[in-house]
This record gives sequence, C-alpha cells and structure tokens, in this order.
Amino acid sequence: MNKITENPGRDQRQASSGFEPVMRFGMDAPLLLDCGVSLAPLEIAYQTYGELNADKSNAILVCHALTGDQYVASTHPITGRPGWWSTIVGPGRPVDTSRYFVICANVVGGCIGSTGPTSINPATGKPYGLSFPVITIGDMVNAQARLVEALGIEQLFCVIGGSMGGMQVLQWAYDYPEKVFSAVPIATAAWHSAQNIAFHEVGRQAIMADPDWCGGDYLNQDRRPEKGLAVARMAAHITYLSESALHEKFGRNLQDREKIGFGFEADFQVESYLRYQGAAFVDRFDANSYLYLTRAMDYFDLAEEYGDVLAEAFRGTKTRFCVVSFTSDWLFPTSESRDIVQALNASAANVSFVEIESQKGHDAFLLDEPELFATLTGFLNAAAQKRGLKHGV
Repeated sequence: MNKITENPGRDQRQASSGFEPVMRFGMDAPLLLDCGVSLAPLEIAYQTYGELNADKSNAILVCHALTGDQYVASTHPITGRPGWWSTIVGPGRPVDTSRYFVICANVVGGCIGSTGPTSINPATGKPYGLSFPVITIGDMVNAQARLVEALGIEQLFCVIGGSMGGMQVLQWAYDYPEKVFSAVPIATAAWHSAQNIAFHEVGRQAIMADPDWCGGDYLNQDRRPEKGLAVARMAAHITYLSESALHEKFGRNLQDREKIGFGFEADFQVESYLRYQGAAFVDRFDANSYLYLTRAMDYFDLAEEYGDVLAEAFRGTKTRFCVVSFTSDWLFPTSESRDIVQALNASAANVSFVEIESQKGHDAFLLDEPELFATLTGFLNAAAQKRGLKHGV
C-alpha cells in the first residue's frame, strides 16, 4: 500500500494563481505518480472550516467531484457563488463545522490552485499543458495524504465525497485504512463503467477538435478552446440529470418564443439551459484539466489487481462505511453501490447502505435531499459516539 512520504519539505504560502491557502512540497520531496513520473514541486490548494480539537481526532476530509474544487462551504472567488456543498457543510449542517474540522483540497491535476496542466513546468518555465503527467485517483489521494500529514493529523475521523469524490473516498480506505476511521462514498463506483468512459471520450474529443486547443498548448499561444470545453460540459451535464428531472423542469417548452423557429437557434428551454451551462463552465475551468481528470476516473478500478474480486481490496479493514446511492442516478446506478456493499460485507467490514428515492439523477448528492442530510447526520453521530468524540472542540 502507498504510504505518506516522510520529510515532506513543505512550506505554506499563497499560490501563484492567487488561490489560498496552499501547501507546497519542494523539489526535494517529489510525489511519485502511478505512471512512474516524479512530480515536483507540488502545490495543494485547500480550504478548512471549523477548529481542530486538542487530540486532532475530529478532522473530516471532503473530496470533490470532477468539476468541483476546494470551496466546499465558502464563496467561490471566480463565480461568487456559495460553496458547492454548503447545504451539507457548515454550522448545524450534517457535516457540522461547530463539531468537526473540515478539510477540502483541490485535486492534483486540477485548475483551482493545485498543481496541474496550467501550472508552470520548472523544466521549461511555461505551463505544463500536455507535458503534465497523466494522474490517477490514487495520485490525488496520495497528494491529499501529504496535506493531511502536513496539518498534523494522524487519522481522519471521516472521508466523504460523491462521484469522483466517492472514488477518492474508496481509494483512501484502500490505501490508508489505518488513517480512515469512517468513510462515506456517495453516488460512486469501485470502477468506471464502459458507458461512463464512453461519455468522457465524447467530451475529450469535443475539446481536442476545437482549433483553439492547439494540441494542448493553447495557454502558450494565448488561446482557449472554449467552444470544445462548453460542448464537453453540455454533454456531461445531461448525464448528471434524470429523464424525469429534465421533463419536469423543461419538457418541450420553448425558449422566449411562441413557436418553433425552423432553424438552429435554441428553440427549446432545455437547449438554452445546456448552452448556459457550457458557457458558464469555461469561465472557471481549464480544458486540459478536464482531459486529465476524466482520464483519472476512467483508469479507476480497485478490483483489477485482485482478479476483479473487490472484497480482497478491503480484506481486514477496520474503517466504518456508509454507502449512499440514488434511485434515479443512471450515471452511477445503485447496482454499482451494491457491488461495493457486497464486497465490504464479504470482507467482514462494518458497512451500512442507503438507497435514497430521488428524481434528481446523479446530481442529487449536491442538491436539497433531506434523506441524505438525515443519513449523514445519523452516521456521523454514531461514528462520533464510537470514536469518543464530544460535541464542540
């Protein structure tokens, strides 16, 4: 199993991108990636909420999804919008920051302050672009593990995340079982399906087909593949919703007109909605990061090295699990969560499972879902009692 590297050679400062705080690991402490490349220097941008208690036993790591970031419960500096999980994380929320110390880091390969394709390659003095090494979910977790260690935390009370964040949760429980007291993987899977790989490939091809992508070198040529990235976002966004959610929200309603226009403008509200989602996305995300992070998800498969017997990956684990799925999620359907639960049961793990009735699709974990709130509150309270955590810090 991967271990946290000793002697991290770290210093904390503001990232050159302007996102802060950031933990920096220097050239003397490279991160060995699964592809065999050593990455240095390494910067990890993160946010924290609440206070760490005296024995540092109340830390919760929240792992973000594909297009998320570290601003889980605070205003985003680019969009000005509230944190992407502010319904879950905060004082009196299910992840109660008056009780827990919450950490959320931008993943390695991202574009919101952590080292990724937009970062400067020390060998050239220019942005990495496609010279950035291909990363995996395991690499993301190993980078987070360095951050957690640098913050002086020996064991996380809980690791929580949905979608790609849920993959990170499972990887944490696999790579660092002794450092994860409890884990909540939400709307996720232990391996990426062929269908999901196919959806990601459509998005990547849309980006790479944009003339402004410039073979991945667009930053050095002062160009941006905005059209390709917007189309990739539009295609992906469809998979985050359910058919019933789309029908209820849009149906076949026309957009700002009384009849169809017999052309290719946005006649329907759903078309206008997708175009808006695509246009808004390019203001806060990098195209190459999108390529790298989707690839990391595609490569994720915890059972592969065990002859596809997932239970072997968690054999002997002492981590307490709560697995959550949603009935209308066809991107990561309940059957994939059941695979995780069955494997954990087969490995004699402590696991509970909740399938939540929802018509909101995959995005349900990001939205107002009272049953999810109740599930997280109940699980964390029970785990805190088992751990001996008291209210407050």
